[in-house]
Amino acid sequence: MISLSVLALVFGVVFLAELPDKTALAGLVLGTRYRASYVFAGVAAAFLLHVALAVAAGSALTLLPQRIVHALTGVLFLGGAAVLLLKKDDGEEEIRRPEDQSFWKVAGTGFMLILVAEFGDLTQIMTANLAARYDDPVSVGLGAVLALWAVAGLGIVGGKALMKRVPLALITKIAALLMAALGAWSLWEAVA
Repeated sequence: MISLSVLALVFGVVFLAELPDKTALAGLVLGTRYRASYVFAGVAAAFLLHVALAVAAGSALTLLPQRIVHALTGVLFLGGAAVLLLKKDDGEEEIRRPEDQSFWKVAGTGFMLILVAEFGDLTQIMTANLAARYDDPVSVGLGAVLALWAVAGLGIVGGKALMKRVPLALITKIAALLMAALGAWSLWEAVA
């Protein structure tokens, strides 16, 4: 059974945390150079793999006593909020162009870029924390993958337009505030 409240919470937190990430910029760059559907296919497959790994790691954490899980996820959420607030803009990264525009070359480039860039990334760690926190791997996994796909789609199709209308600093602050609130709540549950 899928919990819509957990799915919506995970979607919102992961979506906001991923918007200011380098992945949205990478999707934007690839989307301007190649066919958007090919880029999205590769990026979506990489995100699906990342979420599966994160949910598996988070589900393993649920084997620990609840107080330890709450304390650990609380500290990690607060750390994630600090990372978002202290993160400097890296600028555009160099992206290697495939030789031709075939589906497999373009999708493969998108897949490899995300696979490498997102491994151990804040949203992957956050997804593992959420999986441990809610002990609902399907809802957490679905919420996280839909959020990552939505950010990738926005980045590929219309990233520049979005960033012109909504300041990146505001998005980052909202994501950090949500993560800090989740962290404080988890820590309170650990000691209560």
